[in-house]
Amino acid sequence: MSTFELAPYVPSKWLPGGHTQTVFGRMVRQKYGIIFQRRRLNTPDGDFIDLDLPEVAGYLLPKDAPVVLLLHGLEGNARRSYARETYYRLAQLGIRSVGLNYRSCSGEMNRLARFYHSGATDDVARALQAVADWFPHSKRGLIGFSLGANLTLKFVGEQGAKAQKWVDTAVAVSPPFDMKKSAALMERGLSRFYTRYFLRSLHQKVQAKANLLAPHLDVNTLLAARTFREFDNYGTSRLAGFKDADDYYEQCSTAQFVPHIQVPTLILRALDDPLFAPDDVPYAALDANPCVTAGIVPHGGHMGFVAGRPGQFTCWAEQEATRFLAAKLREA
Repeated sequence: MSTFELAPYVPSKWLPGGHTQTVFGRMVRQKYGIIFQRRRLNTPDGDFIDLDLPEVAGYLLPKDAPVVLLLHGLEGNARRSYARETYYRLAQLGIRSVGLNYRSCSGEMNRLARFYHSGATDDVARALQAVADWFPHSKRGLIGFSLGANLTLKFVGEQGAKAQKWVDTAVAVSPPFDMKKSAALMERGLSRFYTRYFLRSLHQKVQAKANLLAPHLDVNTLLAARTFREFDNYGTSRLAGFKDADDYYEQCSTAQFVPHIQVPTLILRALDDPLFAPDDVPYAALDANPCVTAGIVPHGGHMGFVAGRPGQFTCWAEQEATRFLAAKLREA
């Protein structure tokens, strides 16, 4: 397998620390001239998932151009700034993109009590099959951010050699490796700010779906959740068929899937990520797998990775992720 050399990451000196990288990184990414076409997939259980097909102004791609499926983060969607940055950079490299919106994340509430979660790779497979049907002559890649990075690593890891049926290469940006450790971290210090931010959005969805959820769980208990562990214990795990939060974390944490990855995969992660425990990185497994290229850097926050000076910044993660995807899709 040919090697890929990551460009060094030099964090912006004017953004010290993981929190500043995380917060400012959300604001600095450009919203380029992109229009979206939406396609809906009806699922066998009577629900739906929505996929967005971006068209980047100035880039007309041939039908057989490589195509990359993008998986967004917790309570995000396929049109977030990091997704747009990725679509734009991929288009520059001659690669088409498709963005998956998880159930309840496309702007229209899904039909069932079921939500999305960090291990729901069945919907990833459905989306990849749709991409294969729409673009049968195209090489395919997969990229995920945060929760989407967890899904990406879990999918290619659990598929093993069969992953080559679905994708030729994959990238995971800011993945957790041990969800239990990360849930505990999110109960302490400034990380509680992010917990409140995400739970506010999740609680709104619980209220909107209260009638659907009531036969399956105690809605009031779920609305009283103040930590991810509580929300996952009383909500996510029960809706997804896990025994409890610990069972959910154990089955879906990605460190266990890294040794089984058999397609070229890039993993980018900052050790000062305020959402994930810095000691959860499975260095031995990453080093032992020749299919994995790991960029574990000291700084960068959560999906921040901003480099350069004010007015001349670069989003290092998207830059290196799209370079990797282009290089591997040309090799495939």
